[in-house]
Amino acid sequence: MADWSPERLKEFAASFDRSLEAYLASCGDVPPRLGEAVRYSVLAPGKRMRPYLATRCCELVGGSVDDAWPAAAAVECVHAFSLVHDDLPAMDNDDLRRGRPTTHKKFDEATAILAGDALVALAFEILATKVPDAARSVAMVSELAGATGWSGMIGGQSADLFGEREPASLERTRYIHERKTGKLFTAACRLGALAGGGDGDEVERLGAFGRHFGHAFQIADDLLDVTADAGSVGKAVGKDAIAGKQTYPRSVGIDVSREAADQAVASAIDALDSLGPAADELRSLAKFAVFRNY
Repeated sequence: MADWSPERLKEFAASFDRSLEAYLASCGDVPPRLGEAVRYSVLAPGKRMRPYLATRCCELVGGSVDDAWPAAAAVECVHAFSLVHDDLPAMDNDDLRRGRPTTHKKFDEATAILAGDALVALAFEILATKVPDAARSVAMVSELAGATGWSGMIGGQSADLFGEREPASLERTRYIHERKTGKLFTAACRLGALAGGGDGDEVERLGAFGRHFGHAFQIADDLLDVTADAGSVGKAVGKDAIAGKQTYPRSVGIDVSREAADQAVASAIDALDSLGPAADELRSLAKFAVFRNY
């Protein structure tokens, strides 16, 4: 298996952040406070896991980092939008995100709402204007829209909120995880494959990897909320139980949750069978999704 460590992800994140910051600086007439809030939100310290996956999947099918950039930037803008809105008082009401005050705490609630709105619009602007091939651009816009909308991440957030009123249920937890987290990871991988000119089989296999990877990643997040401290994960912990969230530990306990995460990692690795040694980095990354501590 490829030699992989979190340092590779950190190096990628630093490079990606520089390119995204430069792009944002080049954007036109933006109200200063809104621009500041957008930059604060999307450039907050983070793993950049989704753009990393988009970039690696693009390279795996023969594309380049430059080919992958619109997909990587767009998926991170959508991810940042979701965090800004999830943190709002009407949603999860969080004060801390990525080790810093959440956007509505740093600025104000109205500015945070508008920053999230601007980020989701920016994601589709990037795909519509920065992907040279028109047909590929349309396919990528459609892919991200489906993953973001009411049958995707936003629908998952809705189910997550209403799930707080319901008894713990593994079926309900899986439904929420598949949409709120899994859809965007799936899209990141599929977008990368599309950006690199991957064929239909490659797009499907990498999308399957992303789906299982997202499942493992979210179970790990559920476990971190129970077992970690705020300093290590950069956000408040223990809130899932207080809010009555549908989570794996609440539904099946910690030990079974860890087993489920391991199985999701195995399924992610299995999805890469036909892609050979070139996919070893993704195989190693899948294991990191479960064993990470932040």
